[in-house]
Amino acid sequence: MFIVSITYTSKLEVIDEYIEEHMQFLDEQYRLGNFILSGRKVPRTGGVILSCVKSSSELDNILALDPFYREKLAEYEVTQMVPSKSAPYLESLIEV
Repeated sequence: MFIVSITYTSKLEVIDEYIEEHMQFLDEQYRLGNFILSGRKVPRTGGVILSCVKSSSELDNILALDPFYREKLAEYEVTQMVPSKSAPYLESLIEV
């Protein structure tokens, strides 16, 4: 599993020009089963994505499709983790 922390490097006015395309990107990744959770940071300085893809290279290829990445509007910090404990309703995410 991967945690992707996105930090905007552009003004929100510019980010907002690409937000619809970014939402379409997210929708497609959910449809493909690559993302399991996402949302904006508070305050609105970027966002966070949880991804269940198998490799960092696969995730890199996916993130390159994000318009924020393509247009160099944000920085991406990726952290890989191995879920080992969870609330009962998230047990399906535990890796053995």
